[in-house]
Amino acid sequence: MTSYDAIIIGTGQAGPSLARRLAGAGMKVAIVERDRFGGTCVNTGCTPTKTLVASAYAVHMARRGADYGFSTGGAVTVDMKRVKARKDDVVGLSNRGVERSMTTLENGRVYRGHARFASPREVAVGTEILSADRIFINVGGRAAVPEIAGLDRVNYLTNSSMVDLDFLPRHLLVVGGSYIGLEFGQMYRRFGSDVTIAEMGPRLIVREDEDVSQAVGAFLAREGVDLRLNAKCISVSQRDGEIVMGLDCEQGPPEVRGSHLLVATGRRPNTDDLGLDRAGIRRDARGYIEVDDELRTNVPGIWALGDCNGRGAFTHTSYNDYEIVAANLVDGDRRRVSDRIVAYALYTDPPLGRAGMTEAEVRRSGRPALVGKIAMEDVSRAFEKGETVGFMKVLVDAETKQILGASFLGTSGDEAIHCVLDTMYAKAPYTVLQRAVHIHPTVAEFIPTILGDLAPLANQGT
Repeated sequence: MTSYDAIIIGTGQAGPSLARRLAGAGMKVAIVERDRFGGTCVNTGCTPTKTLVASAYAVHMARRGADYGFSTGGAVTVDMKRVKARKDDVVGLSNRGVERSMTTLENGRVYRGHARFASPREVAVGTEILSADRIFINVGGRAAVPEIAGLDRVNYLTNSSMVDLDFLPRHLLVVGGSYIGLEFGQMYRRFGSDVTIAEMGPRLIVREDEDVSQAVGAFLAREGVDLRLNAKCISVSQRDGEIVMGLDCEQGPPEVRGSHLLVATGRRPNTDDLGLDRAGIRRDARGYIEVDDELRTNVPGIWALGDCNGRGAFTHTSYNDYEIVAANLVDGDRRRVSDRIVAYALYTDPPLGRAGMTEAEVRRSGRPALVGKIAMEDVSRAFEKGETVGFMKVLVDAETKQILGASFLGTSGDEAIHCVLDTMYAKAPYTVLQRAVHIHPTVAEFIPTILGDLAPLANQGT
């Protein structure tokens, strides 16, 4: 048995930063990684997908050359092997950087293998037993695969295997009309695949407001993505060299044929093979490790960070988990998960930037609220760029003047949303942002304009 001051299981967005911080504070740290350094974000999530999105965007803009006064001199062709090679280069830099920082960490030692708890203070990695009074779990998540008749008899893709394709699917079938499915669907349509997205709900990305769902669906349809809503996927099969997806839907044919199938129906935590029962660590019904406001599990001395704790499913929330734990353990500061404001983005083109409550959530709360909205076609920067799809919307508490939330669907919406987010963290009234003088011409310059033209939110409480 080898004793440490701390054991960190997993090297996603929280683990490496925490390892560096604890080792820098003089602690002897063990870092355990069973696969690739950097976790989901670096290897199969943000880094590869946004690199691929950038390639797809470049292809799309090249095809729009006539809109900007130039010609490519012929049809735009896509070399998927080169697209993948570019993605691999970007991923490799990040992956190797994380690995190098861990293997050269003073006061740290890397163990390569699968970690399983042997007791509340002991972790087995292969034949070695490590012990520590502080153990941090940062094991991330993976694609959730639903029970679909025939799925076990056909080859299918998930977000992890999609990023390793070096060829163009003739017709990509996507099960799931949410964030992952929409990003890949638009991306591969732009690369040149036929794409069908089947969503069992009445609209895409159902956690967003209806105006967002409708706008996203509209621009995807204009690009030639076939959207099948209210379409429950009831079966898949292999027939005549094709994948056949059987649908129970209100409109459209009951079968769709394609060459490849992407299952994009959510995520699940990597907590089912850690021996958590031997440590007495509780999980909820979905498999997420239960934590308190400071990310402590029910077992003293054990914390869970990142996607495996169910308190956030993003790189930025995982990194903030590290910040919370480090502040509480090393800095003598008190930071909590409940101080965090919900914020994320959907990386279709145009992107969606989100902060705080949706309009639907504000309505359900019953509080008196104000709303401001502007179409992107009225934003000069968007008009000049020729990217006028979408809108910006901000919701404000009518009594406290605090910003409740915002949805920015449009060019640079994923960046401009931070103006609103920072004001929310400052707990400043919206009038502070309204009176700010922003740079022209930018997308963000219209946020004060929106806030200067607020109106009561109609039909509140519904």
